Amino acid sequence: MTIQRRPLIACGVALLAARGAAFGQIASKVWRIGFLSNASAPDGGVPAQFREALHVLGYVEGKNIIYEGRWAGAQIERHPTLAAELLALKVDLLVAQGAPAAAAARRATSTLPIIAVFAGDVVETGLVDSLARPAGNVTGINDPAAVLSGKRLDLLKEVVPMAKQVAVLWNAGDNAMTLRYRAIERAAQVLRVRIQALGVREPDDFSDALAAMNRERPDALMMVSDALTNLNRQTVIDFAAKNRIPAMYENSPSVMAGGLMSYGVGNDEAFSLAAEYVAKILKGAKPADLPVEQLNRYFFFINLKTAKALGLTIPQSVLLRADEVIQ
Repeated sequence: MTIQRRPLIACGVALLAARGAAFGQIASKVWRIGFLSNASAPDGGVPAQFREALHVLGYVEGKNIIYEGRWAGAQIERHPTLAAELLALKVDLLVAQGAPAAAAARRATSTLPIIAVFAGDVVETGLVDSLARPAGNVTGINDPAAVLSGKRLDLLKEVVPMAKQVAVLWNAGDNAMTLRYRAIERAAQVLRVRIQALGVREPDDFSDALAAMNRERPDALMMVSDALTNLNRQTVIDFAAKNRIPAMYENSPSVMAGGLMSYGVGNDEAFSLAAEYVAKILKGAKPADLPVEQLNRYFFFINLKTAKALGLTIPQSVLLRADEVIQ
């Protein structure tokens, strides 16, 4: 059973519907949208939240919009080829999911509009010059890694106050995720926590990371979410459960799958904002003139069933801050 402690914000699609008229009538041209992702292809292809958000804005699939998706399956080396395939299809713009996808898209074209989503800190990774003035052909959504990473570690420390060593599992082959790991390192110094660094670059590395935790058991675990770690998420969740290691994740699907806690953005809101960028660009706006936006709403999920299995009592002060408590 899921108990909602605080009302979640309405789905981004509903928010779009309330002001969809502001975008006016949709021209009769059929637009071709390229979607390049570092993840594996979900059922149905291009994420449903994104397609639905554009539908609300007047873009009907098969009528005035066509989607072309390419998926790297966490294999970063595939991005240049996939980006070239999308450009060959004469897409009108590219939506890039994940930092490797956005970087590959930017290298592939300096003229076609690119919207980056779930791409980390877009200034630190060099995707844009600044949030207010992106310059070039890239805009999109920023992920303030330093703030969020510190908040996640702080929440984890509240739940496990005696934790002295925290393992951090991240994709060391993704610059944006490494920046996020560095932010955790800085936060750990403030909280006087030792970090057990477990960088991975490919699926085979996960067995080594888990073996390292078996040799030197951490008091808690944090997993930085990207396509590679998400593909291996259940392995990590099962390991944490078996070894009774409290873990903090970045998104709610990890908690739904048995993880202890997560704190991060909602996919609906992020994809709805990406759809707004698409609509503005298709109506003539240039990426350089569209400031990069930062989502200002983050969701905190707790799985009480997992907490009980771990022998943890979640402080009431923490429970009251949760958006959803699963039990």
